[in-house]
Formats: sequence, C-alpha cells, structure tokens
Amino acid sequence: MRATKDDRERPAFDHLLADLHRGHAFTAGPLMGVVAVADDRLYRRPDDFIRFMAALTAQPGRVYVGRDGLRDPYTKAGLLEGAASLQGAVAEGKMRSRRVQDWHWSRAMDGLPHSGPRPFGWLEDRQTLHPVESELVRKAIEHRIAGGSMGEVVREWAALGVTGTRGGRPNPQALTQIITSPRVCGFRANRGELLIDPETEQPLVGAWQAIVTPDQWRAVCATFSAGSLYMHRGPLSPRLTDGTVGPKYLASGFLRCGAPLSEGSECGQLMGGSKNARSRRSPYSYICIAGRGCGRCAISGPLVDDAIERLLMPGDESGLVRLPKPMRMRWQSGEMGLEEKRRVVASVFVHLSIRPGRKGCQTWDYTRVVPVWKWADRIKPMDPAA
Repeated sequence: MRATKDDRERPAFDHLLADLHRGHAFTAGPLMGVVAVADDRLYRRPDDFIRFMAALTAQPGRVYVGRDGLRDPYTKAGLLEGAASLQGAVAEGKMRSRRVQDWHWSRAMDGLPHSGPRPFGWLEDRQTLHPVESELVRKAIEHRIAGGSMGEVVREWAALGVTGTRGGRPNPQALTQIITSPRVCGFRANRGELLIDPETEQPLVGAWQAIVTPDQWRAVCATFSAGSLYMHRGPLSPRLTDGTVGPKYLASGFLRCGAPLSEGSECGQLMGGSKNARSRRSPYSYICIAGRGCGRCAISGPLVDDAIERLLMPGDESGLVRLPKPMRMRWQSGEMGLEEKRRVVASVFVHLSIRPGRKGCQTWDYTRVVPVWKWADRIKPMDPAA
C-alpha cells in the first residue's frame, strides 16, 4: 500500500534506482539485473515504472526476473508485459485501499477505536483511560481554557519526563493535536470529519472513556486561531482536509543538535527552521529550541543547505555517495522542487548532526555539518562538507 500514494517517500526504491544508474552497489560488483517477487511490490504508479525502466536499461545487457520468469526490458514485448503488469498493480492497489477505507469507516460508525498506535491518554485497549496520561491531558485542556500557553505545558511535561506513545518528546504541535482531538470528549471522527449519528443528528460517541466533556472540548478548540495546522477551530469542527502544510526548508526534520551536555553525551534534539529577518545572507536558521533541547545551538540555514549539496555533489567527484548525473543536473539547474530534494536527502542520510559554532566566527564553517549516512556499514567514513 505504501507505493500507491504520490506523497509517500520510498527511500529504498530511490536508492535502488541510484545504484542502477551508478552500475554497482557501493563495494559490490556490477549490477546485472533485478529480481522481484512481484511487480506490484516494486512499482504501482506509472511514474515509478518509467523511472525504474530508465534506470534498469541505463546500461546494456541487464535482465528483469519476476514471478513469471525472465523478461527482456530492452524489447517491445518486454515493455508491453511490464505495462500490463502495471495496470494490474494499479487496480489492485486501488481495490485494497478502498477495502481499508471501508473497514475504518465501518469501525468508526460502530464507535470502535482506530487500529493505529495507542492514543495518548488511553491504555492499550484504546478504551480505558490511562491513569497518569489522561490526567495530564485533562489539566492541559483546563490550563489552555484558563488562558495558559502550550509552551508552559510542554516544559512541565518535559520536566516530568513525559513522552508520547512512540517515545517522542512533547512539543506544542503534538500537544495541540492531543487536546483538540474529538476523542478527548468521546466524539468519533474519520478521515478528517466528525461523524454524525443519522438518527439523532448528534456527534457519534465512541466506545472509549472520555477525558473531558464536549463543552470543554469546544472551549479548548475555540482558543486556537482558525485554520491552524490540526483543526478548523470552532464548535464541532472537522480536521483539516484541504491542502497540506509541508516543510519550508530543505533540512527541516533532518538536523540533530550536536551540542555536548554535562554528562558527556550530545543533546540530539531535532532542530527546527526559523525566519531571520535581520540577515540577508542567512534569512532563516535552524535552531535547537530551549525546553525541548539544550537551546545552545543554531546555524545558518543557507550554510546547511549548501553543505548538503557539497556532500551529495562533491566538486572533485570523489565522494562515495553521489547522485546520478541526471538527478544532479536537475538539482543544480533548479528544475527539482523542494519536496523531491527532500526525498533525495531522506534516501541518503539518517540525519545530520550540527556541531556548536565558535563565538565571533564570521565565516561559514562547513565542518559543523556532520552527516550520518544510511547504509553506513557499506561505505567508508566521510568527512563533513569541505
């Protein structure tokens, strides 16, 4: 299912294409073909099929082995066979997606909890309140209604060592999503819309225990500005369904603070992008936010973006991890958009660690950007961007 949506990243697939264009997988021998257990596990979109065939046939003599046996990708018959399998994969993907949507809608109408990760505030059965987390959510809602800020609650949760159900640290956006979810008052939503009982014309109530009353939920929703990231604010408002709010900067989500802590370890907190109207050379920066991290590390945004380009496209062609030539040309010419560039970065780096700067240093220090490569066991250690 992952390969059917246009906005889903497929770093392993992108890495395969890069290896095919390069002709080898790092220190391994030349690539003579591709073996797939099924076509629909490799591609389910026309764009992916076109990119794969271009990469596979970038060098002569390669073969493709699928469930039905050997296929010659250089002949018209081989291309037609691949196109036919693509049509079947697209149809199968749509059918599976529809089944999943119908299943979730049916559970929602029955008032049953979703099947995803455990929601914060409830136990593993997704119905019984968690004795500690639910009380934290209740206090956060009451605090917000009384005029408090999300930052205050986040700092309090961080001091208590509270983490999300996936282990993440609390932040204002995640906290906003938690306290404005219709689930907190027992209401049921599905695919961004509040479900209404057709008989009573009232919001559908789920089978789980509520943390606050519907009036309290409406009141806390009303404290946020209209059209914010997670909700159209106001009484019984559905979640945002039109448009998406994506990252504004190339390295957003990939940077970790490398400032040393007192016990000898590194901060490791995710660094966020922020506008900087006082500098023309660095109109935006990446910073470690105090309260979530140490708050002692910041770096010029254009410096980081330039360092990433140096790591991906070394001028002397000596880097062990390099982009295929067509991809480099599209990046450098400006034809490649921000989203595609971020997919490339995600396919190559686990993250990039940012070392603290030197006080009073007026020049850009590229050695502050330290890459952590994917597939690190197959590549030699590499210096920071020179």
